[in-house]
Amino acid sequence: MDILRAPASHDAADADRLTVACAQITPIWLHRDATLAKVADTITRAANEGCQLVCFGEALVPGYPFWIERTDGARFNDAKQKAIFARYLDQGVDIDRGDLASICTLARTHRIAIYLGLMERAADRGGHSLYCTLVYIDRDGVIRSTHRKLQPTYEERLAWAQGDGHGLQVHALDAFRIGGLNCFENWLPLARAALYAQGEDLHVSVWPGGLHNTHDLTSFIAKESRSYVIAVSGLMRASDLPDDAPARADILANSGEFLANGGTAIAGPDGRFLVDPVVGREALIIAELDHAVVRGERQNFDQAGHYARPDVTRLVVDRTRQRIAEFIDP
Repeated sequence: MDILRAPASHDAADADRLTVACAQITPIWLHRDATLAKVADTITRAANEGCQLVCFGEALVPGYPFWIERTDGARFNDAKQKAIFARYLDQGVDIDRGDLASICTLARTHRIAIYLGLMERAADRGGHSLYCTLVYIDRDGVIRSTHRKLQPTYEERLAWAQGDGHGLQVHALDAFRIGGLNCFENWLPLARAALYAQGEDLHVSVWPGGLHNTHDLTSFIAKESRSYVIAVSGLMRASDLPDDAPARADILANSGEFLANGGTAIAGPDGRFLVDPVVGREALIIAELDHAVVRGERQNFDQAGHYARPDVTRLVVDRTRQRIAEFIDP
């Protein structure tokens, strides 16, 4: 894995400086524990490079459901689709079970915050549906938010359940307040506004991988919010499919060289790229951010501050964790 480092600003004050890493890596597809081990190695590398935050792509653990569009995934009550989903579910991340315990320990040991995209097997929803979840772990190794994707996109709806607003939260990290969204959620103005309203000035957008997803939207969100924007993507080459991948032959027959080609990028609060999209290779992409640049850009436009008109338009956000039952015990 290459290490790519953006030129650092020599003018940033220590209190304003935050060094971030974007991990554009492939999963060990549909192997939860092996992929978590690769994530752990990458966290250590980022910490050794002096990073205070490391971010990973959407559904990295145990991998994006690439099979659906390549194996006639919409066929109803199909034995093959049931078998693939059973494997996917088995390899989902159960946070309550402690599947992220080793990652939390690394965060605490290295004093590094983490945004990690994963497939959550949610115990509080019965344990047999999967949620595309973005987890934030702070530098004390504490899971501070688990944001379940509000609306799976297109074929994703055949594998993922709808999330809720519980994880629409931002977190203080040194001078910054950071928040994140999964994939096409980043196109949702109201979801973005829910984060802006909480003072977000570093936005993390996570993707399964695809230059078409990141080359325009990253810069737009940065300009709209006057914030730094990290767009971190996964990567998946046909050659990365494990030999035991379900429906492997069908997937390969309907794929080119890449199932997901990356596209990780970082934009500054003026919309210009600090790091141009990185395509086609695994890389740890590192950049130094300066909070003073955010403050300067907010001088003429502040989404949730002096440019807002809450007397005219307001947003209501329900952050209740949705559950099918509420139990009242004696």
